[in-house]
Amino acid sequence: MPRLLVATGNRHKTEEIGAILGGDWQLEDLNDHPDLTPAVEDGDTFEANAVKKALGISRQCPGVLVLADDSGLEVDVLGGAPGVRSARYAGTGAGDADNRIHLLAELARLDPPPPPPLTARFRCVLALARDGGTLGTFDGTVEGRMIRAQRGRGGFGYDPLFVPEGHEQTFAELPAEVKNGLSHRARALAAAIGSLQESGANPAAGSGT
Repeated sequence: MPRLLVATGNRHKTEEIGAILGGDWQLEDLNDHPDLTPAVEDGDTFEANAVKKALGISRQCPGVLVLADDSGLEVDVLGGAPGVRSARYAGTGAGDADNRIHLLAELARLDPPPPPPLTARFRCVLALARDGGTLGTFDGTVEGRMIRAQRGRGGFGYDPLFVPEGHEQTFAELPAEVKNGLSHRARALAAAIGSLQESGANPAAGSGT
């Protein structure tokens, strides 16, 4: 079984990636390796942050296939915010609930109130790396709309506030198997699967740039 180190300390992301990929991978994340130093996420784009995270961890783990995810929510009436700051929208150290409350407060401040639908999208960029070299980057996006009151107990992050296009339930209300079939992360992983399989089957595969 090929080994894949996910460059995140967010167990929810790791579990979601594992559910999408199935049981063909030995999945680990930074919680399993407290000695590793994660990269500072100071890039201006999802791709820049994903690449930085993947390269940073791969340099510390020779020979190990590393997958990094940078993702977030873009709300059109907020000019694309929270965007790359999605995980820390309410400030450094903010939790998911804090970020959702802050987002709702930002929407409530808009004057005049924007008419529905409040169009938005989740965007994900995955970066695959080994030995300090990038093997590829892969994008995924899911369009939808925001609601003004949280609904549902599943998912994580902004899921209770986001209704994907073609549905009436939020990501937090939809069954996990439905969300995992249409999410931004699922779409990015679908784009990455060929490279993942090739790199996992061939540990000696050369690094790209």
